[in-house]
Amino acid sequence: MRIYSLATTANDAIVFLEELGGIRLLPIWIGPSEGQAIAIKFSGIPLPRPFTHDLLLSVIQQTGYTVEHVSIDTLRENTFYATIHIKNGAEGKAIDSRPSDAIALAVRAGAPIFVAESVFSESQVLNKPITEDEVKQFKDQLHDLKPKDIFGNTQPPGNTGGQGSKPGDDAE
Repeated sequence: MRIYSLATTANDAIVFLEELGGIRLLPIWIGPSEGQAIAIKFSGIPLPRPFTHDLLLSVIQQTGYTVEHVSIDTLRENTFYATIHIKNGAEGKAIDSRPSDAIALAVRAGAPIFVAESVFSESQVLNKPITEDEVKQFKDQLHDLKPKDIFGNTQPPGNTGGQGSKPGDDAE
């Protein structure tokens, strides 16, 4: 997976994860500050002091670990659950995370993002536009997209962390 798009408003942000080699997009609602944490990495603006995700990556690296990958493992009651997988030699650890934090850390570490196939099957996914007209129409639709458009009349999904899965069970 990779980030296809990040749509932000004053009150919400949606990160769209793109299936590599496929046509599916997975929208995940996150808070505006979490959206900013992801977007700031892509802006190229140098920061005078580390943000929280920069600090977390530094702590992981200073302890001899690397971020191997992050995974969006579960969708339960419209809440996505994620895991950060770190490794130091043969020793690996799986750390419970909110998807927004896992994604923000992955973009800083250059680590792959995986999504469990079960999350795709339990989510309302979107298909990537193919033609230029479809791309323009899709971008126009993103501007007005609301959580109820994806999840019906339920609350927008939260972004608290959850249980892990194996990378082999995930789509990248």
